[in-house]
Amino acid sequence: MTHGTEGAYALRSVTAQDEDFLLRVYASTRAEEMALVNWTEQQKADFLRMQFDAQTVHYKRHYPTAEYMIVEQHGTAVGRLILEHTDRQHLIMDIAILPEYRKLGIGTAVIKDLMELARKDNLPLVLRVEFFNPAISLYSRLGFVKTREVNSVYHEMIWTPRNAS
Repeated sequence: MTHGTEGAYALRSVTAQDEDFLLRVYASTRAEEMALVNWTEQQKADFLRMQFDAQTVHYKRHYPTAEYMIVEQHGTAVGRLILEHTDRQHLIMDIAILPEYRKLGIGTAVIKDLMELARKDNLPLVLRVEFFNPAISLYSRLGFVKTREVNSVYHEMIWTPRNAS
């Protein structure tokens, strides 16, 4: 799947060689949180590795058919995308772009292409986002609607083809 020139990107399947990159992407999503703790850099690295490994095990156990992809721009890995497709919905389990590539339109392009896939399949596009994540405003602008709270940490947001303008 690729998108036009602004926010141009490509997706490819994750390989075993991507693990260090995936950990770096995951760690980048927790950077603000890590800045608040009085831990050594090694303690932070160990914690992030433990959390990344736990997330990976959880996803593989509970979403065995999920697709794990690397988001690339001009051949450079810039983020990750994890999707699960069912006959009821397309679930964005995770989308994360490295900080230095954020606000360039890449994430927006990926989401818009996923919206087009959902429109084609006539299925809702679902995601869960931490209530403090600034991406909520992007999702809202794109037409996602908050539907419920999950574990007091996440908002579930849904975009449906029939509600699209």
